[in-house]
Amino acid sequence: MAYGITVRRRVEFSETDMVRIVHFSNYFRYIEFAEAAFFRSIGLSIVKCGVGWPRVHAEFDYKKPLRFEDEIEIALLVRERRPRSLLYAISIRKIEGDQATEVARGELIVACVTRDPESGEMTAVAIPDAIAALIEPAPQETLEELMRTPPAA
Repeated sequence: MAYGITVRRRVEFSETDMVRIVHFSNYFRYIEFAEAAFFRSIGLSIVKCGVGWPRVHAEFDYKKPLRFEDEIEIALLVRERRPRSLLYAISIRKIEGDQATEVARGELIVACVTRDPESGEMTAVAIPDAIAALIEPAPQETLEELMRTPPAA
């Protein structure tokens, strides 16, 4: 069973705004990048696993800006696996040499749904057993370590 993943990538020019910092909305793309990597790490595709995962709650605190070509690390941990949803804890850090400075922290809740092919209507459903068997909440000490990282001022 898995409870999280940490991935690295570089900030792309297209993710920056007119003052050359990452636009706030791109942090949610970074989360989705990590979430897709998490699903791949357990042998699934987030879009081919038989259910959908719409976002039902998202919050983020921004501490320091990111800029073009910054190397970042996105840590995504499953804080809770509820019967019909997953709650992720997320930390984004800027990597400079062997130092990592947290630049943003947040959470995302995704619901497990099926979609009626005719009407397009989504219905919340229990996370299928085959998927739930692969995902567990992160150990408390791992979550505490993620949250213990002092936020940048």
